[in-house]
Amino acid sequence: MALLPIDDSTPPVGPTPSIASSGTPGVAGALEAYRQKDMTKVRFKAIGNAPIMRQNYYRITASNRFQAVIQFLRKELGWKAADPLFTYINSAFSPTPDDTVANLYKCFATEGHLIVNYSSTAAWG
Repeated sequence: MALLPIDDSTPPVGPTPSIASSGTPGVAGALEAYRQKDMTKVRFKAIGNAPIMRQNYYRITASNRFQAVIQFLRKELGWKAADPLFTYINSAFSPTPDDTVANLYKCFATEGHLIVNYSSTAAWG
């Protein structure tokens, strides 16, 4: 393993005094801002005889696959993996589990929410 000498002409690593004193957020602030930006609002609506959830609005990480939404919904409803669960976006189509939430939100968001309809029986299509 060889150590390389430090060149005095290279700027120091880390925030410069002007940035640190100007009040801009640091790395932790930037990470938190990114996490907030990466969140998507999801609204769940029951269809047919499916039980209505106590809370309908949730925030989910946009980079998740839709499979994560399905698993979350099963957990919230207390349904087992063998229980039938049909999910639809905007009462129109059933997304594949490998679609990303961000892509679905970008294409099909309504009033700032991704509306996910769920049912225990096939409702559309």
